[in-house]
Amino acid sequence: MSAASDVLLVIDAQNVFADPESDWGSPMFADARPRIASRVAAYDDRVVFTRFIAPETPEGAWVKYYEDWPFALTSPDARQYRMIDEYADRPTVDETTFGKWGPQLERALGDARSVELVGVATDCCVISTALAMSDVGYALTVRAEACAGSTPDNHTKALDVMALYSPLITVER
Repeated sequence: MSAASDVLLVIDAQNVFADPESDWGSPMFADARPRIASRVAAYDDRVVFTRFIAPETPEGAWVKYYEDWPFALTSPDARQYRMIDEYADRPTVDETTFGKWGPQLERALGDARSVELVGVATDCCVISTALAMSDVGYALTVRAEACAGSTPDNHTKALDVMALYSPLITVER
């Protein structure tokens, strides 16, 4: 598969999601990992990586969220929040929200207007990012096989929702 979009956006390829022992580990990550690598290779230097990190001080509904997930309220430098080994040296757009769309990502994407999305979790950070980006006019392709959901069922549900946004979002299954 070649690179059809302007840029590849790799959502949250981090240890916390890759580790099957993590409370947030995706059972699908091991299968998606080589597919993500294939897409990164196809895009060469036209890849943007994102990273979910905890806020220094949670606010609003995030207070309860981190009460439920206290292990996650840690430094951005903690091992769990680091990128998986193969992308450890890549710069990242860091956000304390599920959706990664915002001024930092907009700058990182430059003049790209079409973006391929891969990463984790399909049913959380991928869908949150995709919906916001489609709203501001990006043409998105979500590569289903290179995404990992919290469960296979949740992965499929999220893909189905994103497919409803056609033609703004194309889901490649």
